[in-house]
Amino acid sequence: MPATERDQALSLKVLPQLPLAWEVQDFLADCKARGLSPNTLRIYRQNLRAFQGWTTRLEAQDVTAQDLRSFLAHLQEQGHNPGGVHQAYRVLKTFFRYLTAEGEIDADPMQRVRPPKLPQQPLEPVPLRDLQAMLQTCERKTFVGDRDRAILLALLDTGCRAGEFLALNLGDVDLDTGAVLVRRGKGGKARSVFLGAKTRREVVRYLRHRPDAGPSDPLWVTQDGRRLTYWGLRQVVRRRAELAGVAVPSLHGFRRAFALARIHMSPLLRSCGVRQPCCRLRKPCLRTPNGGRGQGVYFKTSGRLTLCLA
Repeated sequence: MPATERDQALSLKVLPQLPLAWEVQDFLADCKARGLSPNTLRIYRQNLRAFQGWTTRLEAQDVTAQDLRSFLAHLQEQGHNPGGVHQAYRVLKTFFRYLTAEGEIDADPMQRVRPPKLPQQPLEPVPLRDLQAMLQTCERKTFVGDRDRAILLALLDTGCRAGEFLALNLGDVDLDTGAVLVRRGKGGKARSVFLGAKTRREVVRYLRHRPDAGPSDPLWVTQDGRRLTYWGLRQVVRRRAELAGVAVPSLHGFRRAFALARIHMSPLLRSCGVRQPCCRLRKPCLRTPNGGRGQGVYFKTSGRLTLCLA
């Protein structure tokens, strides 16, 4: 970054006191300018901040391949799961590729770092009996209870990613037809998903607590009216699971249940926003009731097919 720009930034007190500060700032600014999603920016920021907090190198030019290998090993030793370590590897690879292309560094150290092993473990959908137990903990005629019940059913019905789900506004939902417009899915693509009749009724019950809400207001909000965050959504699921005495499912577990219920109806996977061939390769890793692969028993809820793991 030219000296004049650095001086201006310093005068505005935007320089974070961390290693690689300028390089990370430039990279994230470029990502934002290219229109990457808020979720992608969040992942980049979190992983780069972790590396900044670990490394002693002040300049990207000084980072070596051995530094990067040691950092990935550090994440493993700290108990990060293989998926998290692999995500950190991908973020660092993108970051150093950018610096190389911009001429900020002479050689890309990630070129000499092998990706960490990512085991193909069975992906767990949300078990039906656990979901039923979680729904029973949602207190009727209360804001939180009616909201949480609507959230759990809508997650299952739509198969939305967490970021897509939380970005929905009231105007994106047609409660007559059940159509839900996901305006910015993965890759910036829009698509429609659907709520079944039962879920629509629960959404209506929840919205009765918000009589003044308009089309541009968030669909899912906190008790004080703010848009629900990713961590807030996780807390909803965690709280209901703990109250029900069942294992806490991941948010993506709802999406897996949605996808597995349609595994033999592959054209409908488009409603899940699945486009890449690699997604088809991961399908056999979804666990089914009898421990097999690609088989399933289904039940009907909200007028739509959903996986039964009982």
